[in-house]
Amino acid sequence: MTARRLRLIEPETTMTSETPLKIAIATNDMEHLDAHFGSARKFAIYEVTTTSARVVEVLEFDDVTAQSGQHNDIDDRITPKVEALAGCALLFVLAIGGPSAAKVVRAGIHPIKRKAPEPIAEVLAQTQTMLKGSPPPFLRKVLGRPKTDFAADYAEDVSE
Repeated sequence: MTARRLRLIEPETTMTSETPLKIAIATNDMEHLDAHFGSARKFAIYEVTTTSARVVEVLEFDDVTAQSGQHNDIDDRITPKVEALAGCALLFVLAIGGPSAAKVVRAGIHPIKRKAPEPIAEVLAQTQTMLKGSPPPFLRKVLGRPKTDFAADYAEDVSE
């Protein structure tokens, strides 16, 4: 299976001190999160910050059905997808099987399953909301944010 890549080559013009979070969204129409990991023909790759989101790459995969109508070995479909998603912190999908999820996690990517298709714009907005709040520790590490004391996140300002 080969992956075709469409990359944005223009650098982002807005300077920010915020490290963008790189996420992948399984899609068939480039407008919705609407695909399972194994059957996804495309992955839209975005860089997301608290104030912006921009597509930086689109990965497209060929059909892997052999001429005989039989699928190739599962590694022939999954491994190239996982390798192509290198550098992403999150992967949004409708479903992902156990062996595929294990490979994704070993590659340092956190899979997030959704119950139903939804617009990519909503996924991006939800990711931004999460970034504005208190992201989980593994994302803080990816974003280069300092480790915080759990109690400090909830302490009241007593100076008033």
